[in-house]
Amino acid sequence: MGNPESNTSGKIYTRTGDMGLTALTTGERVSKSDFRVRLGGEVDELNSLVGLAASLTGDQEPAALFHRIQNQLMGIAGRLQTPSRVTVEAEILEAMEREIDSLTDSMEPISYFILPGGSPAAAACHVARTVCRRVERNLVALGEKEPLSGTVFQYFNRLSDLLFVLARHLNFREGVPDIRWRK
Repeated sequence: MGNPESNTSGKIYTRTGDMGLTALTTGERVSKSDFRVRLGGEVDELNSLVGLAASLTGDQEPAALFHRIQNQLMGIAGRLQTPSRVTVEAEILEAMEREIDSLTDSMEPISYFILPGGSPAAAACHVARTVCRRVERNLVALGEKEPLSGTVFQYFNRLSDLLFVLARHLNFREGVPDIRWRK
């Protein structure tokens, strides 16, 4: 993800990572295989998938929500480099729950598993959701090694729910029915 503030030359490349090391926000240089660095990369991957979903919606309303999520993910990715700073504000969690409830109330309830897919935007949401779950699992692993705020776990748990509901909502808006999983 790079730190544009640390590069005053205006060039996109800095050559500082050419030997497999990168700098944390503390200035400490660590291997790019460091668990914290890899987790930041996974959050970046998730952010890119959310951006893909936004680009596929063709509608300002969900695109604005996707962009809010992207800004949140960018902030979290940066804070992941310092354990004591990895937290998410309660207001963000509450807003996500309101969004989930609002979107859920606009659709038929489901009592069965659905297959990921549908419209391109919905399919992108499902892929983002699965990456979000991976981030969540790896955060739990990091949290077993060092203290993390419980709000960061809640954030990714809610985000995966929101991405699921968004996928259903996007399909619903486009008249694409949920595909029921058949054993």
